[in-house]
Amino acid sequence: MTPEQQRRAWWVLASLMVAMLLASLDQMIFSTALPTIVGDLGGVDHMTWVITAYMVAETVMLPIYGKAGDLMGRKPLFIGALTIFLVGSVIGGVAQSMTMIIVARAVQGIGAGGLMILSQAIIADIIPARERGRYMGMMGGIFGLAAVLGPLLGGFFTEHTSWRWAFWMNIPLGLLAIIVTVIVLKIPKRDYPAFKWDYLGTIFMMIATVSLVLFTTWGGSQYEWGDPLIIGLIITTIVSAIILVFVELKVSNPLIPMTFFTNRNFALTTAASLVIGVTMFGILAYLPTYMQMVKGISATEAGYMMIPMMVGMMGFSIWSGARISKNGTYRVYPIVGMIITLIALFLFHRLEVDMPLWQIGASLFVLGMGLGLCMQVLVLVVQNTMPMQVVGSATAVNNFFRQIGSSLGSALVGGIFVGNLKDELADRMPAAIAALSPEQQQAYAAQGGIDSNSLTPAIVHQLPTSIHDAIIYSYNDALVPVFLVLAPAVIVALILVYFIKQEKLRETSMEMELEKKATVVAEGEF
Repeated sequence: MTPEQQRRAWWVLASLMVAMLLASLDQMIFSTALPTIVGDLGGVDHMTWVITAYMVAETVMLPIYGKAGDLMGRKPLFIGALTIFLVGSVIGGVAQSMTMIIVARAVQGIGAGGLMILSQAIIADIIPARERGRYMGMMGGIFGLAAVLGPLLGGFFTEHTSWRWAFWMNIPLGLLAIIVTVIVLKIPKRDYPAFKWDYLGTIFMMIATVSLVLFTTWGGSQYEWGDPLIIGLIITTIVSAIILVFVELKVSNPLIPMTFFTNRNFALTTAASLVIGVTMFGILAYLPTYMQMVKGISATEAGYMMIPMMVGMMGFSIWSGARISKNGTYRVYPIVGMIITLIALFLFHRLEVDMPLWQIGASLFVLGMGLGLCMQVLVLVVQNTMPMQVVGSATAVNNFFRQIGSSLGSALVGGIFVGNLKDELADRMPAAIAALSPEQQQAYAAQGGIDSNSLTPAIVHQLPTSIHDAIIYSYNDALVPVFLVLAPAVIVALILVYFIKQEKLRETSMEMELEKKATVVAEGEF
């Protein structure tokens, strides 16, 4: 790359990182603001839709944006996705009801799916794979930053200004990203294939994805796993996914080409990405609550406890990216990353009620190291191994499966944890109740006992000592075994990444190929 191309690439990277940060933050930022939003606007029955609407819309749009970018170009789509995201932010900022908030979150999710995928695909368009490592490493650190910054910002806005700033803060950043993109991002025009959209595949992809996200979000929380609605959603997911595969094998220009999976590196990295999603979100879904329940810290302090993971993830994502750009080899990093992630799971398996917080922070740092060595490196492998003409679709499918993994991970951990918690409480509570004074036993009976589904840190830490101890020890012993359940999946992922084939990183980008072609044509005409 020429100095001018490198200078422009850094400007483009800044714009893309802002867009990815906005999309990633909004997955997490309302987790701490939701109670206040419900208090202001009412509609507690619809509270979970504030999170679910965003997740559903974002996940569904991933393959759509990826395919559309390959068919019509990414720059206008990226600007359009940013615009949609900002429109959703404005709707949320002025919302006067929970219905408007949910609509705003769905609109934001539609834009966020494009921001996540198109950012990574645009980098592949303008940066050769040989030099892309350090850029992708920085983008990979965004996920770790958002995991920590989202809940902290949500809490800060709620306590010190207004939860509406969780929407309004997107406006100046989004507009800045649009301006930089319009001015700096220049991708030479290329010949796109005849536009023929896979409508049938899109419909069944949407049905399968929406059903999966809903049953993994609702199952075990709002509804029992045996509830007819959850069973119906599971059946719908399986049937529509099977139909989707058959459709994609038949159509000429599929939304999710099944031929991608005949490529060894693509199949291995995509399966490994799914496991990373399961592991990362399986841990992050309950660990902050664990620290509030068992350690008695506040939600904000629990957010601060995630900083070591962010540091590990950002640091090793950037470091591995720089090493890949320097040496041109990538195969070793996912292998080492999976081993470190496995070590982190065993460290979490050793959690105890009296374990100091610094040890939990150290375990989170180790987890961040493992994830930082894997996530964006796997995306780089996908982009390097697949033809440049389908890099958007390939990147989207890889991210799509990681997002599916995140839903499955939350559901897996939640289902096992809730079942364990009920058993642990059933074992401990009789002795804890017997240790109460007669007056305390009468008060406890008058309250109707303990509902494990409605436990909050504030409630737990106001209970009598014997009940309090029974609950926090039950919470600890219910969560700890879950980490060993995740370990076999990580071992499978380790085996998968071990068989990734080291291929020479491309020395040119799509932009460079198009400029070279244009030069040859111009010289021929001259």
